[in-house]
Amino acid sequence: MNKSKSILTNGIYLQDDFVNIQGIKFYGSPWQPYFFDWAFNLARGNAIKEKWKLIPKDTDILITHGPAFGILDKVVTGESVGCEELKKMIDKIHPRYHIFGHIHEGYGVCEINGVRYINASINTERYKPVNDAICFNLK
Repeated sequence: MNKSKSILTNGIYLQDDFVNIQGIKFYGSPWQPYFFDWAFNLARGNAIKEKWKLIPKDTDILITHGPAFGILDKVVTGESVGCEELKKMIDKIHPRYHIFGHIHEGYGVCEINGVRYINASINTERYKPVNDAICFNLK
């Protein structure tokens, strides 16, 4: 059993897994393209694409650690560092929401082609926890 799951007493840990809550399907995955020496790093291309293939096609709310390429994913230098393969999968399955963080500078909300993207990072690029929590209502 995953140690994170065994110590969690008041929540649901989703690692390449889903949960259905009142008819809404949530899918969670921690993977990201290599970023320093952080956990859950995978090489861009086929390695990470295999993880995104696990996302069920009927996912309503997709929760990942990092962003899709080109969406709330720019770092201080202006470079987009999100995952290209994740973007392709989102375009294919079209969830209602994609919620993520990781790239602190991308904090905010946008909607593209009917998918609402939420970069919910509370930290700034200097790891100061000053960004407000982002709340939303499911329609």
